[in-house]
Amino acid sequence: EEEFRAEVEERLINEEYKIWKKNTPFLYDLVITHALEWPSLTVQWLPDRTEPAGKDHSVQKMVLGTHTSDNEPNYLMLAQVQLPLDDAEADARHYDDDHADIGGFGAASGKVQIVQQINHDGEVNRARYMPQNSFIIATKTVSAEVYVFDYSKHPSKPPLDGACNPDLRLKGHNSEGYGLSWSIFKEGHLLSGSDDAQICLWDITANGKNKTLDAYQIFKFHDGVVEDVAWHLRHEYLFGSVGDDHHLLIWDMRSPAPTKPVQSVVAHQGEVNCLAFNPFNEWVVATGSTDKTVKLFDLRKIDTSLHTFDCHKEEVFQVGWSPKNETILASCCLGRRLMVWDLS
Repeated sequence: EEEFRAEVEERLINEEYKIWKKNTPFLYDLVITHALEWPSLTVQWLPDRTEPAGKDHSVQKMVLGTHTSDNEPNYLMLAQVQLPLDDAEADARHYDDDHADIGGFGAASGKVQIVQQINHDGEVNRARYMPQNSFIIATKTVSAEVYVFDYSKHPSKPPLDGACNPDLRLKGHNSEGYGLSWSIFKEGHLLSGSDDAQICLWDITANGKNKTLDAYQIFKFHDGVVEDVAWHLRHEYLFGSVGDDHHLLIWDMRSPAPTKPVQSVVAHQGEVNCLAFNPFNEWVVATGSTDKTVKLFDLRKIDTSLHTFDCHKEEVFQVGWSPKNETILASCCLGRRLMVWDLS
């Protein structure tokens, strides 16, 4: 019975994917799909962008990881993808009658290429670059440690012995996790949340020649797994955290007791998996939960949510604001859906 159910579900997944793929020309200006050898639990665009002379595309880099089977090596990976320029001329000779689209930006142009692999102990739970220097990437590992790599110091092909050599190992946690956030104001200030119910803060600029660094502050207030942490994007002393205790906490490093949150609210009826501060509006924060909803909160009146988005059919695992538009929010769930919301 179990096998039959799995088979039916897989057939449904494939069917839904085919329908979506067939309709992509009507839904989007551009879609590039690429099958990775192994799943990646993390993805982030890097700010690096080049425009090759005389070409109609730019080259953009991104950070990925691997989640392999037990006996296969894992990597922190850098990939690059060619994206058409906004003013790229559409070539009418490539008009496709069947799809009613201009397919000039085709398979050769739009391919995703893995350009660097760095050995990593176990899968990469999350990888985030440091805003002040995008060569520096922190990773959440399956052990309790957080790794920091300077990818400019590593070869494009990893050593065959499989040895993982991070430039820095950050200590303070007792178990793995997913929450990771660099401060955009203070270079080297990194927050991390884990399954041990703790939030750790490091300043990697304070490290001398050592290859390990202890957390200089540890925050314990959540009653259960800390699923996500995020620095505020307008105020350098504020950060937020969410966890399996259903809570959203706001912390202020200037408060007399910085290891206690300044605000606390039961945000959802289930575990809270993610949060994101709005980059334009200093008061607005979004959260996503196991209860399948996305919520908006106003920090001036945090006790009640501003709005609940109730459209996902599965647990919500990520929320993110558009860096270009104050009212555009995206959320994704376990049900293979990414939803884009326009609050206006």
